[in-house]
Amino acid sequence: MTRLHLDPVSHHDPEVIDDQPNDAAVLAPVIERNGAHALLFTKRADHLGEHPGQMSFPGGGAEPEDETLRATALREASEEIDLDPSEADVVGRLDDIRTITEYAVTPFVARVPDRTYEPDDREVAEIAVLPVADLLEPSNYEYETRSHPYYGEVVIHYFHVNGYTVWGATGRILVQLLELTTPFQPPVRLDRSEY
Repeated sequence: MTRLHLDPVSHHDPEVIDDQPNDAAVLAPVIERNGAHALLFTKRADHLGEHPGQMSFPGGGAEPEDETLRATALREASEEIDLDPSEADVVGRLDDIRTITEYAVTPFVARVPDRTYEPDDREVAEIAVLPVADLLEPSNYEYETRSHPYYGEVVIHYFHVNGYTVWGATGRILVQLLELTTPFQPPVRLDRSEY
């Protein structure tokens, strides 16, 4: 049974990015199912202006009423998948990342119940629960390098599981989560602070 060892997340001292015009937070929900772990992702609605149709963790931009970025992540998860904040056992946070849309994104990791979640169809086309064992399967992973006009050479990670592809900012977050909690090692190092 493939499980995430979450202690390293709770002890992780995350890198903070504070030079972007916008702040956002996401929640990486960990579900225990049949003795193994899975991660919950959302597929963004096709009509959204930013990253339509992409796989992501529940989350979004900080609002003035959010006291903390953790509150942002929990509010967004409540809105997008109907997760009551009291159901989320937040383990810790990962390194902030920059996105091409000029956000600093703060990822939080939380254990959540294994139940049916309801997508908000204004933002979420579908909810997908992907087994960690499948995310770790080498044949389901690939990467490429691309030239970015501002950041130079960047690494793009792709995880192909059950007809879904996790990549982009969510792929970068997933790489660090798997590095911290499993034996996973990407074939190239990823500097999250540079792009």
